[in-house]
Amino acid sequence: MTDFALARHNMVEGQIRTNKVTDPALLDALAALPREQFVPAERRSAAYVDEDLRLAGERYMMEPMVLARLLQAAEPTRTDVALDVGCGTGYATAVLARVTATAIGLEADPALARAAGETLARLSIDNAIVVEGRLADGYPKHGPYDIVFVNGAVEEFPQALIEQLAEGGRLVGIRRTGAGPGAAMLLLKRRGAVAGRTLFEAATPYLAGFAPKPRFVF
Repeated sequence: MTDFALARHNMVEGQIRTNKVTDPALLDALAALPREQFVPAERRSAAYVDEDLRLAGERYMMEPMVLARLLQAAEPTRTDVALDVGCGTGYATAVLARVTATAIGLEADPALARAAGETLARLSIDNAIVVEGRLADGYPKHGPYDIVFVNGAVEEFPQALIEQLAEGGRLVGIRRTGAGPGAAMLLLKRRGAVAGRTLFEAATPYLAGFAPKPRFVF
C-alpha cells in the first residue's frame, strides 16, 4: 500500500524545493493537500510522480513542479481572487484556495467538474467553487481576477482571459506552438496594458481544444 503522506513529503522536498520554489504559504499548501484525492482511483498510486498524470481522455493533471513554479510566479496573496482555467479534478483550485482569498475552478467537462466539486467539499475547502463553462471564455461573473492560472498548454492565451485580469493581475500558463516543449509565461497587467515574459521551458500537454490546428502546406 502506498504511503501517501511520505510520498507527499518526498514530492515537496525532492521535486518542489529543489526547483527554486520557496514561497512558504505555497509549500505549506502542497505539503498539506492530499493530491491523491484528486486522482482517479486506478491511478492513485502515481499521484506524486514527477510527470503529468492523465485524468481522462485528453485531460491531464499538471506535473507538480511545473504547477508550483507557475503559481509561485503569480505571487499569490491572501486577498487575491484566482481563476483556475481547466481545473480538471480541482487540485490546482485547492492549492490556490490555500494561498488566496477565493479560487474559482472553471471546467468544460461535466464529469470532471462534478468530481472536482465533490472533492473540494469532502476536504471542507469552503473558499473555492467549481463552475462549468467554455474555457476560452473564462468566467467574467466573478472577475476581474488577480490571478488567472491556465491549467495546461495552449497555442495562444485566449483574449477573454487576458481581459478578465484586474489591474495588477497576473496570468500564468504554458504556451506551446508545436510538438516540442512550451514556454511557461507570466503576463502582467499594469495601467491597462499587458506585458509578458518567459519563465522556463515545460513539456506540459495541451488543454483539450487548445492544440494548434493542422496546417496544410502546398
